[in-house]
Amino acid sequence: MNREAEKSGVTKEVAALLLVAIMATAPVTAQTVTGVLGEPSATTTISGNQLPPPPPKFGGVIKESALDSKPWWPPRIVPPKGAPNVLLIMTDDQGYGVSGTFGGVIPTPALDRVAKAGLRYTQFNSTALCSPTRAALITGRNHHAVGFGVISELSTGYPGYDSIIGPQNATVGRILAENGYATSWFGKNHNTPGFQYSVSGPFEQWPSGMGFQYFYGFMGGETDQWQPYLFQDHTQIFPWIGKPGYNLTTDLADEAIKHMRNLNAAAPDQPFFVYYVPGGSHSPHQPTKEWIEKFKGKFDMGWEKMREEIFANQKRLGVIPANAKLTPWPDELPKWESLSFLQKKLYARQAEVFAAYTAYTDYEIGRVIQAVQDMGKLDNTLIIYIDGDNGTSPEGTLSGTFNQMTAYNGILDVPEPLQLLHLEDWGSASTYPHMAVAWSWAFDTPFKWTKQVASHFGGTRQGLAISWPGRIKDVGGIRHQFHHMIDIVPTILEATGLKAPDQVDGIKQNPIEGVSMAYTFDSANANALSTRKVQYFEMAGNRGIYSDGWYANTHPPVPPWELNAKFPPINEYRWELYNLTEDYSQADDLAAKMPDKLKQMQTLFQQEAVKYNVLPIDNSQFQRAIAPRPSATAGQTVFTYFGENPGIPVGNAPNILNKSFTITAEIDMPKSGAEGMIVTNGGRFGGYALYILKGKPVFVYNLLDLKRTRWEGGVGGADWLGDSLKPGKHTIEFDFTYDGPGIAKGGTGVMKVDGRVLATEKLEHTIPFLLPPDETFDVGVDTRTPVDSSYDIPFRFNGKIDKLTFKLGQSQLTAAEEQQVKEAIARAHD
Repeated sequence: MNREAEKSGVTKEVAALLLVAIMATAPVTAQTVTGVLGEPSATTTISGNQLPPPPPKFGGVIKESALDSKPWWPPRIVPPKGAPNVLLIMTDDQGYGVSGTFGGVIPTPALDRVAKAGLRYTQFNSTALCSPTRAALITGRNHHAVGFGVISELSTGYPGYDSIIGPQNATVGRILAENGYATSWFGKNHNTPGFQYSVSGPFEQWPSGMGFQYFYGFMGGETDQWQPYLFQDHTQIFPWIGKPGYNLTTDLADEAIKHMRNLNAAAPDQPFFVYYVPGGSHSPHQPTKEWIEKFKGKFDMGWEKMREEIFANQKRLGVIPANAKLTPWPDELPKWESLSFLQKKLYARQAEVFAAYTAYTDYEIGRVIQAVQDMGKLDNTLIIYIDGDNGTSPEGTLSGTFNQMTAYNGILDVPEPLQLLHLEDWGSASTYPHMAVAWSWAFDTPFKWTKQVASHFGGTRQGLAISWPGRIKDVGGIRHQFHHMIDIVPTILEATGLKAPDQVDGIKQNPIEGVSMAYTFDSANANALSTRKVQYFEMAGNRGIYSDGWYANTHPPVPPWELNAKFPPINEYRWELYNLTEDYSQADDLAAKMPDKLKQMQTLFQQEAVKYNVLPIDNSQFQRAIAPRPSATAGQTVFTYFGENPGIPVGNAPNILNKSFTITAEIDMPKSGAEGMIVTNGGRFGGYALYILKGKPVFVYNLLDLKRTRWEGGVGGADWLGDSLKPGKHTIEFDFTYDGPGIAKGGTGVMKVDGRVLATEKLEHTIPFLLPPDETFDVGVDTRTPVDSSYDIPFRFNGKIDKLTFKLGQSQLTAAEEQQVKEAIARAHD
């Protein structure tokens, strides 16, 4: 045998042995090898039982000399042949009656496009709240089962409520990435615990740690769309600087399109998984002006008539049954005709801006879908478009607000004249707005209640459309099977031909609790019974249980917009019973007529609650925010910084609220033109800043954009005719004495330079509960919105900050007042 034949024989033998070795670890049908093993171009699928899969043994030949050796490359892991791309889309705070696709008065052509190319689902459900829904969506498991019984800001030390997904619950991103998909996440991330936001990590529950290879989005429940709290992977970024007219809603679409095109250029045959979750329509409602103009005058009919119009549209479209009833208007909310002329103008404007934000968000989603088509990939792309992560939000108070931070700080009725000052610029960068609760109720037509209320479909029913041109042939069809967020992951896995792993990183995985909806793709199953037989619901004490067309639920004892209300014990809630096969909208309560059936359903709820970590049920609402949780700065009263330190999350920064404090800045002024930020927390909608302006020190306190108080050396101080600070080292001190005890009391601030008093001012009131949660604590620069209009960001200090020290006094609040503060902080993050 000659040398070449010998080498060829060895190669084939080794390749055959390696193939046997690999195949021994998985069922034969679970793996497909393409090409010659050992060649750089070889690919393989994997069984998926163990992720990542065991590395294959080297299959080449190693001798003393490279001339006598044979290289061997491990095969590249790929999904099964024909596996589709996946575009998973979900909007924010949009109830069932919002979109035109499901009968609403707001046009949503992108959602229409998906529905017309595929299917609409009329009984698809969320958890009633943001991050719990998102945790269920990306894990395929019930929200309590992955630690998200409530938002992270309300987390408590129980398995169902600690906001820790855990390595035993791998996400769909991790599963798809390990099977050869390119995975990415664009938009909102509210599944990283608030106590892990800082640059110190840990990052296991950031998108990167959850299997998403690229992240471009914001952290937390909401952000300013004009100047967002934005991250690229782990790094905070500021793309709006120098870009007039920037809006995050467009930027997210631009970045997703660019990313998909880059993937296509680099590896055109590699399927992608894009998780696209923009902020619309969560507050602040901030669309561009041209979108607002499209809806001018469209809501002058008022909320009750809009509700009737939506209801009629829904019946015409077939997205509610012909016998469905419109639930009654609640006594707790005003009727449109009871409002004054000015109130009608104000409230109509709020709805116009909400509608514009919703339509704008859908338009940008449409651009992302169109980009998939432009790349020639639409036919083999599974598009799942979920309209809202819960019902429409009631957090705008009964009258709405131009600055949501006022509501978060307990100001529930902003004076009408002040609201009207913002009538024309509502939704602009000068506002941080939300709408009146009555609109939210109406946008959840035909159901009762809103976001936060897990017992009723006004809080949990979402419009859903799914298309997959290469697979779904019953285009434009409607499906009425009852399903839940946890059913999306198994649907994706079935569509891609992948299985849920038994182990990830050596850790045994909890079972996927959802069931696949792929059976509904076939027209033969259009009227098939739902494969989801049972589903529980629970959020802050409000409970529901579905079983084969029956639904039992508690009645909310207090509306979610009534803050600081007293709740009854959980065993005293009134239960209701509905036959959903005849009563789609929970309009006819059968509890009194069928007590035995109700008892059966209550027993079933209890069984599910035990099974999925729902216990202990806690109806303390936002009061549980006072519970201790991990923190790197808990109890710290002295904070010291050196040089420039931007982007520190609010939770890791010194909290100056409701206490006395002293800020001491040791700085080195440049020879001329000294200017820039020394330290700031907050911004346009509330906060404070200490900075140098034209060589002179300034301290500004912004009381929620209602009033600003300014201390300024050289203007109004002892040296009002004095010169700017001379070059060299100086010590600037701002000392604030709080007039406590109590919440939001005033106080006296004194600004000194080198021991000399320059300005003294008194505040009548201070911010009671929290600074804007999407702002950051910045030293040496301002990375977000300015606290006042005297400077433009980033306003980097051109001198040197040798040392910056915060010394905090003791909190001057009672235990009950401390609890109020914690509740408000939690409300701002839902």
